[in-house]
Amino acid sequence: MFKITRRGALQGAAGLLAMPALVERANAQSAFDWKLAKGEKLEVSLTANPRSVILIQNQKEFEDLTGIKVGAEQIPEQQHRQKFAIEFSTGKPSFDVVGISLHVNKRQVGRAKWCADIRPMIADASMTAPDFDFADFSAGAVAYSTQADGRMDTLPEFADPWIMYYNKDLLAAKNIAVPKTFDELYTAAKALTDPSKQIYGFVGRGLRNANVVLWTSFLLGTQQRDTIDANMKLITDTPDAVWAAETYAKLMRECAPPGSIGFNWNECQTSFMQGRAAFWIDGPGFAAPLEDPKRSRVAGKTGYSVAPAGPAHHHGALFGNGFGISEASSPARKKAAWLYLQWASGKANQVRYLAGGAGAPARQSAFRNEDATKGSNFPAQYFTALSSALQIARPGLPEIVPVTEFRDTIGTGLTNLIGGADAATELRKATEAFRPVLEQSERAS
Repeated sequence: MFKITRRGALQGAAGLLAMPALVERANAQSAFDWKLAKGEKLEVSLTANPRSVILIQNQKEFEDLTGIKVGAEQIPEQQHRQKFAIEFSTGKPSFDVVGISLHVNKRQVGRAKWCADIRPMIADASMTAPDFDFADFSAGAVAYSTQADGRMDTLPEFADPWIMYYNKDLLAAKNIAVPKTFDELYTAAKALTDPSKQIYGFVGRGLRNANVVLWTSFLLGTQQRDTIDANMKLITDTPDAVWAAETYAKLMRECAPPGSIGFNWNECQTSFMQGRAAFWIDGPGFAAPLEDPKRSRVAGKTGYSVAPAGPAHHHGALFGNGFGISEASSPARKKAAWLYLQWASGKANQVRYLAGGAGAPARQSAFRNEDATKGSNFPAQYFTALSSALQIARPGLPEIVPVTEFRDTIGTGLTNLIGGADAATELRKATEAFRPVLEQSERAS
């Protein structure tokens, strides 16, 4: 079995990043034409999120540019993952382009070879626009889109480094500084919690499965940092893992709103928007409604910072998406799909993501676009926090096939902690339950 390592992934990314020089020389003599697949019809399957909204809103731009008609759908995250896996497994998916959550489905998609390797397309001067600028994609995003065997079966869409939101007014009222460490976060959140006024110091994901990525955010600050070791063995009941779980539990039990055991990101967002929470750690793509004065009580009052540091390291959880081209599509549709990927992950849409608060673009040039950031509804602090978070980000979930089972199993233990269960006991039970699932999955690789 071929196993991926971070060093291997980064070395593969470095090789891919060397490709633009070859592409540039080829394109100097290219007769590339955006209309090369005119008349084709593409089906695009996307996860419902702010980025997909931007793409669909601007879809006519692509259709006018290429003469290709696009049928695009956006489906809620969990349902979308199930839908594309089922359709791929039939061998006859209904879509040509698919948005993939790399932190959940990367290894599953890679093992089954459901998506085409796009490296030959990037290097083909007749198919790749001269201004595609592959080197503009960050090395981390390219590594995320690269499989262990070197195949690049998705084009990076965005990187999702978690940040910390905070309510400036609540902190100022008690003269509390922005926490730099998780210990400081707990102290500040505890001081700001006032149930009599329905004000809570912290809000975070408590729902089983969704809660795991908040726990790993704490774990990233320990000496251990990971949930799987270099030999693909599960390490989720260690002293560092217990510390992360206890940190999670005391924030959720003592500082979070009632009912937060059932909160996913949307309930957290609502609580924060209502001015009921002082701190919230989550993805940057949920920021847009916070700055909408018609919807939010914290518009203009929200602060943005990197996630706090742990006892040993300072990292934030990283997630990401990529666009894949169905291997089952016809050659003509693959050609049209590659044009769509170039447009969808092009510089214009990446700037739209950033300016619209839809998360961190995979392209570095978006952060250098001063017109976009100045014309945004977001303060400069948002962009600074996002850029800084990318510098300290590490994957927030292990690159394994049974990611959903991992999140369900560990998530059950974390949910029990909010109810008062012992962290070491719950993590030991969860680890024992998931270990054979992981081992069976690895044997099948």
